[in-house]
Amino acid sequence: MMRSTHAWAADGSTATPSTALHRTLVERRDLRADDIAVRVDYCGVCHSDLHALHEHGAGGGDDSEGPLVPGHEFTGVVTEIGPAVRRFRVGDAVAVGNIVDACLACDMCTAGQENFCREFPTLTYGGVDRRDGTPTLGAFAREYVVREDFAHRLPKGLDPAAAAPLLCAGITVWEPLRALAVGPGARVAVVGLGGLGHLAVKLAVALGAETTVISRSADKSEDARRLGAADLLVSGDPQAMASSQGRFDVILDTVAVAHDLAPFLDLLALDGALAQLGYLGPVTIETTDLLIGRKKLTSGGSGGMEQTAQLLEFCAHHDVVADVEVLPSAQVEEALERLARGDVRYRFVLDLSDLDGPG
Repeated sequence: MMRSTHAWAADGSTATPSTALHRTLVERRDLRADDIAVRVDYCGVCHSDLHALHEHGAGGGDDSEGPLVPGHEFTGVVTEIGPAVRRFRVGDAVAVGNIVDACLACDMCTAGQENFCREFPTLTYGGVDRRDGTPTLGAFAREYVVREDFAHRLPKGLDPAAAAPLLCAGITVWEPLRALAVGPGARVAVVGLGGLGHLAVKLAVALGAETTVISRSADKSEDARRLGAADLLVSGDPQAMASSQGRFDVILDTVAVAHDLAPFLDLLALDGALAQLGYLGPVTIETTDLLIGRKKLTSGGSGGMEQTAQLLEFCAHHDVVADVEVLPSAQVEEALERLARGDVRYRFVLDLSDLDGPG
């Protein structure tokens, strides 16, 4: 048995995100015993959505792979629960991120790192359901059905629209901040001030770190300080970069395109760490750039359920949410086009309530 909901879907017939999505009905499974149904109210728009649409569209008219519904950072309200659900009730405000299932038995899962599941976690969209083999469809839709273990209670006081990006962008920077023990007295730099970077600044500041933004120009100096950064270092200024050698304990690199890491490794202090978070392709470094100063190159992606819950509570306590521009979901094409050219400060969020109307 299945249920249907309105959604924005791509059919694989075009490689252009601005024309890839159309409003349609998609099917959701009927609730299993441990499922909840969520009315999706707000969903963030991530660079991953752009990449997924480009890859899906590359089929050049072959619709055999089926529809793609993007969206993997969302908030909403529980509308129905399965008979075995114990953590949620109808009416609860919830948040869901980019994984919706895992084996829950491997060493990673039992360590609370379901995002690194040895059997690979089930993605919110573009994945395959572990139990019935059907493709997962994302949250650019009015309803999502999810296993209760992969949903989070949304703390009171968090704006549901501005909190949605915490479930992807937020947790992506939160986990390395915690793994690298960032706290009072730490000297942190954030490379790039976009969807990931602006949340990295806010969270590092809230953790008590002395935080600096590294940007190609001084254009975002005002924004950096508004977000809580103590300084902005211009990476295109050789003198400023040279004078900052050994200045930072931790650098979070959120730039989404390939770039040289050597200039940033040079900024690390003894035993410092550079976390590469934005660009997930191959990188090349000289071993001596790590050797001198015993530096570390690390990364991170998404987050486990325990850390995500901790992030949400931390953000509620410290009043940390994303800077968002909320658009009705009918303007999803505009959001994707503007995101592609970097015209957003700092995260687009879709309001899915317009899917209740005719169309």
